[in-house]
Amino acid sequence: MRKALRDNGLSICFGLLFLAALVGQAFAGRADYNDRQLVEGGAPASLVQYVASGDFAVDLAENWQSEYLQFFLYVFATVWLVQRGSPESKLVGKTGTESDEEQKVGRYATEDSPEWARAGGWRTAVFARSLGAVMGALFMLSWLAQSVAGRSAYNADRLAQLQDPLSWTGYVGSADFWNRTLQNWQSEFLAIGTIVVVSVYLRQRGSPESKPVGDPHDTTQDTG
Repeated sequence: MRKALRDNGLSICFGLLFLAALVGQAFAGRADYNDRQLVEGGAPASLVQYVASGDFAVDLAENWQSEYLQFFLYVFATVWLVQRGSPESKLVGKTGTESDEEQKVGRYATEDSPEWARAGGWRTAVFARSLGAVMGALFMLSWLAQSVAGRSAYNADRLAQLQDPLSWTGYVGSADFWNRTLQNWQSEFLAIGTIVVVSVYLRQRGSPESKPVGDPHDTTQDTG
């Protein structure tokens, strides 16, 4: 048990933080929702009713999809783009998918390499792109969930105001949907750009996201 906790401490820590924040969001979101319901003359919702509502689901999904978009784009952008001096970047001049020898696939794989890296053919091709594919799929699923839940919450407000509900395509083209979407995207792009640039000049001792404290500013980490 101790070894499992030590070896998986990072994922366990963030998993627990996620669950704690999710529970906190449910309680805080319900309180805010009920405050608005009272002002508008509506009935307050129980915790179960709120968690099953479109209001809770859309808030959840719109944040998830922006996070997965961040990682999806970053995984692909760092294949072809570099930032001199950033530990988040490959070496200048090493852009692209690199050779089989550099990536240790096929006949260049070692005994410790994953099975699909050694297999060759379609299995190696799929495995070599699996990270980006999964991040892209998670982004699309959470984006779809946001659009469905957002439409439900938006139409509930329209019906309360005696307005006709929107279709799914109508909602996806609406200002409400893109306002929710773009306010999350811009924050993710800003965060990525910030860590790429500030990590050139700043350090965090012991962190794999930082260069060694004594490395020159123009040293770029080779992640190939």
